[in-house]
Amino acid sequence: MLHLRVICPPARTAAVRDLLLDQPGATHVTVLPGVAVRPPGDVVEADVAREATDDVLAALTALGVDHDGGITLEAIDTTLSDAADAAEEEAPGDGGDAVIWDEVVARTGEESRLSISYQVFLTIACLLAAIGAITDSPVTVVGAMVLGPEFGPLAAVAVGLVLRRGDLVRRGGLALGIGFPAAMLVTAGAALLFDAMGLLSTSTLDALDQVDFIYDVGPFSLIVALLAGAAGMLALSSAKSASLVGVFISVTTVPAAAFASVALVEGRYVEAGRSALQLLVNLAGIVIAAAVVLMLARRSRHRWDRGRRLSAG
Repeated sequence: MLHLRVICPPARTAAVRDLLLDQPGATHVTVLPGVAVRPPGDVVEADVAREATDDVLAALTALGVDHDGGITLEAIDTTLSDAADAAEEEAPGDGGDAVIWDEVVARTGEESRLSISYQVFLTIACLLAAIGAITDSPVTVVGAMVLGPEFGPLAAVAVGLVLRRGDLVRRGGLALGIGFPAAMLVTAGAALLFDAMGLLSTSTLDALDQVDFIYDVGPFSLIVALLAGAAGMLALSSAKSASLVGVFISVTTVPAAAFASVALVEGRYVEAGRSALQLLVNLAGIVIAAAVVLMLARRSRHRWDRGRRLSAG
């Protein structure tokens, strides 16, 4: 379940309270008159089943509470309550599969920012992937794949396309369009340094039996990217975000960007081109699959809402 806290003007408190009392998936409803200071107003709290949360948020925003008050959601790890168990039973659907659209937008928006930490993580991941490729170490390459933060911007682009949110598409595109070239430029500089120190030469790249998947583009490159994008969006939009780590390990984005830089420095233009193609295939596949998953979830939701209205009428 999720804990909901609403700050609202006193004139809307009754409407918010009644809304929560009429929602079978909400329980533990509490009204605290006049306790909010900034913004001023009353506080209404409740515990809401995840599968009912999207309806509750839509109704609250329709009341305008998000403009002259505030709405806060936080996860509840443990609830010992017969009332909470009953609310989860009465709420339609399964909590693990429920999509809270406002939560998805908030998470993707926050994780797609072109921040200093994002750029540092992406650059370090590319450097690790380059070292893993040079040393033919798949373990190091996998570590770089886990470290890479690129799924946030990719998810933001997919969410923006489905919800027609141009701000999310621009933000995610900016993080990818600036982040990857900057990280690749630093990686190329590191490759030049390794070359000058005698740690890297073109012959080093002749036998990369363990990491040749980085630049080996084929049908499975797109298939893996599509599966990873679908799994990643399912994990991001449901209550199973721990599965995202598996998605990071599946996709060859950071390693491809890193190897393209190294191969270009060493004059191996074929491998550099294939690595760049691998990067583009993975980026496109992830966005396409993630967008399709969101569209299917949205269509399923609309179909369920239509059926509920027909049965109610």
